[in-house]
Amino acid sequence: MTSLAIAQTEIEITGVQEFLGKEIPVIEGGFGEGEKVVLAKTIAEIHEVELRVINQLINENIEEFEESVDILDLKNSISTTDPLLQIGFSNQSIANSKNIYLLSEQGYMLLIGFMRTEKAKELRKQFRREYFAMRKVIKEEQTSNIDNLSPQLQLLINMELEQKKLKQQINEANYNALSAKAEVKTIKEVVSLDTTSWRSETQTLIAKIARNQGDLGLIRDFRNESYELLNKRFAVNLDARLTNKRRRMAEEGTSKSKRDKLNNLDVISEDKKLIEGYVIIVKDMAIKYGI
Repeated sequence: MTSLAIAQTEIEITGVQEFLGKEIPVIEGGFGEGEKVVLAKTIAEIHEVELRVINQLINENIEEFEESVDILDLKNSISTTDPLLQIGFSNQSIANSKNIYLLSEQGYMLLIGFMRTEKAKELRKQFRREYFAMRKVIKEEQTSNIDNLSPQLQLLINMELEQKKLKQQINEANYNALSAKAEVKTIKEVVSLDTTSWRSETQTLIAKIARNQGDLGLIRDFRNESYELLNKRFAVNLDARLTNKRRRMAEEGTSKSKRDKLNNLDVISEDKKLIEGYVIIVKDMAIKYGI
């Protein structure tokens, strides 16, 4: 077993598995205990394209990926090449690589939304079929029909069924629905209680909105919509703030690679009111689009 420490979680290669006709390494960790992850190198092999094509696609859409949630750059996260050699990279490939990307399952699904290979199309179709099958199971509450679905969708089904059960209990107790003002207050309380979760929570909701529309490729459109709504409601200009933040970091000597990784979420994270407002906007969007 090979392992290395990245961020706060150990990455482990636990074996190999067959996926889309190819044997690929089973890697766990990096984004959380027990989380499945995949190298960009492996994705290139699966989709039968050159690694540079995958890296280019990631870099062109880097603002769509949440660092440490969707993606990690191993090349720029470790101080020695030994761990990379242990997981199959050569000294030459390490030296020639600007980035060595590791993606979470969520990050891989996001990447598939941008890809135009036949296998990517196949996976998108499969995910849509499973998604609508999931909605049927939830509607009919027939949990015996979920065994053939992926573990991720089984988890979503169980979560939604629990939410549905809770709503039924609330209705039976004649619990009145919260007013819009109370809902806003609740959202603010959630943010104030755990300020570290808003980024992943909002991005998960946006991904659900895109999935509900049948195309993960729409994630960027819905994310841009959320930023535009924030600009309008709070009279801010996120693009201008992002440019100014990058300029300040450049003056402080921060590397260009780190400046390029900044996105609108980094700008929002500096202002508590914008965080609260952004959470409200994304939740409003989720209601609007029927999540």
